[in-house]
Amino acid sequence: MPLVTEITKEIRGRDIDTGLPRNVEISSKQIEDAMEKPINEIIEAIVNTLSITPPELASDIMQNGIYISGGGALIRNIDGLVSQKTGVKTYIADSPLDCVAIGAGKTLENFDKMKKILLNRKNIG
Repeated sequence: MPLVTEITKEIRGRDIDTGLPRNVEISSKQIEDAMEKPINEIIEAIVNTLSITPPELASDIMQNGIYISGGGALIRNIDGLVSQKTGVKTYIADSPLDCVAIGAGKTLENFDKMKKILLNRKNIG
């Protein structure tokens, strides 16, 4: 989603042509343009997943919303964009960078309870 005010930032990196360090100024519009395709693919994946979600789970999602975790949650206004495109309330999880690790740890702690779900081939892919 476009920002109200464009942001610019000077960044430092290596110039591909010369191999030397170089400073350049980059704008939020340039970043938005570069991220448009991957973000659209993420939105499409969310919409496709919602379209095949069983009704009882879809009802819970509609009531409780979508929670975004991981590095993607740090993309500015991603929650608003997902909400706009899906019609579902969308939130950024608390500590989004830790969610996957915490969830994996809880899964391992409860592996005997989770084994049937994790190893069910129908749930894969």
